[in-house]
Amino acid sequence: MDPAGPAAPAALTDPTALTDPADPAASGASASAQERRLHFLTPLRRAWVPIAATIGIVAQQGENLSEWVTAVSTALRILALAALVLVFGVYGFLSWWFTHYAVTDTELRIRSGLLFRRTAHIRLDRIQAVDVTRPLLARLAGVAKLRLDVIGTEAKDELAFLAENDAVSLRAELLARAAGFTPAEAPLLGEAPERELLRVEPRDLAVSLLLTMTTWAIIAGGIAGPLLVWWFSSNPWVAVVTLLPVLGAMWAGSAGRFLAEYDWRVAESPDGLRLDHGLLDRVHETVPPGRVQTVRIVEPLLWRRRGWVRVELAVAGSKNDVLVPVATRAAAHAVVARVLPGVDLGALVFEPSPRSGSRWVVPVWWKGYGLAVSADVFAARHGRLCRRTEIVPHAKVQSVRRSQGPWQRARGVADVHVDTGANGTVTARLRAAAEAAELLHAQAARSRTSRAVARPDRWMT
Repeated sequence: MDPAGPAAPAALTDPTALTDPADPAASGASASAQERRLHFLTPLRRAWVPIAATIGIVAQQGENLSEWVTAVSTALRILALAALVLVFGVYGFLSWWFTHYAVTDTELRIRSGLLFRRTAHIRLDRIQAVDVTRPLLARLAGVAKLRLDVIGTEAKDELAFLAENDAVSLRAELLARAAGFTPAEAPLLGEAPERELLRVEPRDLAVSLLLTMTTWAIIAGGIAGPLLVWWFSSNPWVAVVTLLPVLGAMWAGSAGRFLAEYDWRVAESPDGLRLDHGLLDRVHETVPPGRVQTVRIVEPLLWRRRGWVRVELAVAGSKNDVLVPVATRAAAHAVVARVLPGVDLGALVFEPSPRSGSRWVVPVWWKGYGLAVSADVFAARHGRLCRRTEIVPHAKVQSVRRSQGPWQRARGVADVHVDTGANGTVTARLRAAAEAAELLHAQAARSRTSRAVARPDRWMT
């Protein structure tokens, strides 16, 4: 095992994120960069890797280990424990000592590794988001983790850990450099100003979770599932094994979600929309400007009387998928208008699927399907108990497809699929066959025209 700790595999495997070593400009920039180390508390975090490995070995060899321990003297036990602590400490120290990062004129460079040296070159013009994460223990220690979204990569590169002030300063510098500011100007700009757009009260978040049918379904399944397993198997241990993953799902859908979305704030800044949230682990995320592919408005059945909605996003190259956990419809539409400038969701008029053909293809639920097309967006709606509305800007459409099964052909209806850059698809279901054929060509023309006049995806513009 390489004692250098984790590197940045996403940047290394992405050819667009690598700097050509033969480029003299890049070599000069790399040579003049000042390398810096992570926070001195980082070895404590890195030491958990061998600790976890040791715990796994102990769990696997539990019976044999107890025999070995009883066979040696107390002095040898103390020496063995001291040796383990020494090994863990040396591993953490070496992984910290041989990890450096530097900001050059064109890239963020991360070097790591003792036996096998690895260098990640992250081009500044490919950075689309820089998030600051503060886990609970890190907040107590005054450190933070910096995570970077790079165009064309799946996983996030990260620097863990930095002092909080250093993390905020480095984030501001990287965003300024990605916006085109010179190396001399970027460090002096500091954190860009922000204006708060929306804040979710903890009480509203708790009530929204209680009014979500999925939460109660998970709890009911968590109670009934292990009891049924116990009843049919007559083995309590099998029921316990079944209960463990169910408890994880119950936590993620209720208390875990509340902790993650606690004190949710949305603010507007020159570098995009900033999201701050979390009770135990505080997360500072950024929705990159111009990178949002799809906006989804979710309206659970029990939320509609209160006029509440949830706003989700599909961002190319990013896993930030929630914009607003719960808010009134008017407040949510105002925030979406900042993500999709010029789009008025309240002005969209949805045309339902034709009754004559749709009710025989999808009985009852066909009434939940609808389609709205404006000068800026393509919007499709589906669902009756939990209504979901997906909005795609014309400029983000990658391809348009029309599909029609045998039963749909018999009833004279078809589906129109719109594919986006986030590997997602928005489908207008059960449209009249003639309308679907016309929509296919019209949407392709709208997307082509919109891409030609769309603003470039640039920071701070």
